[in-house]
Amino acid sequence: MLHRALALTATPLIIAGGSSISAQAPAALAPQPNFCPAPARVTSPDSLPDLRPPLVPLPKVVRGLYVNRWAALGDRGWELIGVASHTEVNALVVDVKDDRGFVLYRSQVPLAQAIGADTNRPMSHARLRAMLDSMRVHHIYPIARIVVAKDPLLASTKLEWAIRRKADPSQPWRDKKGNPWLDPHQDGPWHYAADLACEAVDLGFSEIQFDYVRFPDDKRLVSEATFPLARGRLRAQVIREQLLTTRARLKPLGVPVTADVFGLTATDTTDMGIGQKWEQFINTVDVVLPMMYPSHYNPGSYGIGNPNAHPYETIAKGLKDVHRRSIGIVGAAAVRPWYQDFTLGPPHYTATEVRAQIEAGYANGVESWVLWNPRSMYTESAIKAAPERAALQYEKRRAGSAHSASTNPEPRS
Repeated sequence: MLHRALALTATPLIIAGGSSISAQAPAALAPQPNFCPAPARVTSPDSLPDLRPPLVPLPKVVRGLYVNRWAALGDRGWELIGVASHTEVNALVVDVKDDRGFVLYRSQVPLAQAIGADTNRPMSHARLRAMLDSMRVHHIYPIARIVVAKDPLLASTKLEWAIRRKADPSQPWRDKKGNPWLDPHQDGPWHYAADLACEAVDLGFSEIQFDYVRFPDDKRLVSEATFPLARGRLRAQVIREQLLTTRARLKPLGVPVTADVFGLTATDTTDMGIGQKWEQFINTVDVVLPMMYPSHYNPGSYGIGNPNAHPYETIAKGLKDVHRRSIGIVGAAAVRPWYQDFTLGPPHYTATEVRAQIEAGYANGVESWVLWNPRSMYTESAIKAAPERAALQYEKRRAGSAHSASTNPEPRS
């Protein structure tokens, strides 16, 4: 199964019910270090300290696009800001730390500096500030995506945090591509992700989205890997505890903490071997983003011969399970699905298939979404225009011009 092929963010829809599943209520946590006690002060080139930029308020409905690292570094990032400025899209999910372990910009987090995570063509802080300022002006909600467990750079550098081989615990276990993974039992990788989250918010991101909050999707783990810190805990319990702890650490930020999960978790009653079980994680964060890509469902799922060819029906069935599984869980998170805007097998995805997923969400009470394309190239004809957003920008420009004229009057003739 593909680990992270696609995604789209839906409007946060709280689908919590009563309190019948009291066993799933968030466990009491020991007091956590105050990771983000106050907005950081960033020294600008002229040596004047700048307070944390104002955050973009959380929209009632979030509709977003994924912006990969290379898109953010190139012209595509600006193009996507343009798309969001005049359409129903009002959020961009930007890779702050990707699944290779690279950080988007030069970081002040000591561990990122120590392992060189911020040395691969880092974005300048001036460019980052310009992008975030532009998003703020256009009322585009900036979300920082931070990958946790799939970080081969960190796992190769700090082997004590990597998953170990059962046959030789001194060596890291490696996936089918030869890359080591971080052990989710270890607190260090989560601590590192929290530090990067604090920095991202200080720079102007308004939401933290954690991805790869799981164990590897690889059946070889059972026979090849060892987990000395498990201490009898099931994987789903480990992921739950780590998410709760990380959310508590980031509480001083005052921003939503969200998590990407496999779309099948809404239907599968196990933890799928990756530590993601719906009832265990649904109340650990503010928003859960199931990756509901129709191409990822097996033939026959929901009684549909080819789910990829029936995106509306597949999403509708999956979201019904989302609602059913969340009823009665205290503090259940909002749900904002990722949808597929890429082609993986027949049929070729066009605006018809992309829009069908969105409409299936609406029909099931889920108005928020995020579109995933690994190259950040989207079917723009599937995205509706939003004249009110364009009109808002026009009024702001006109107001700005009027203010400029009143403060800089024409000289008398």
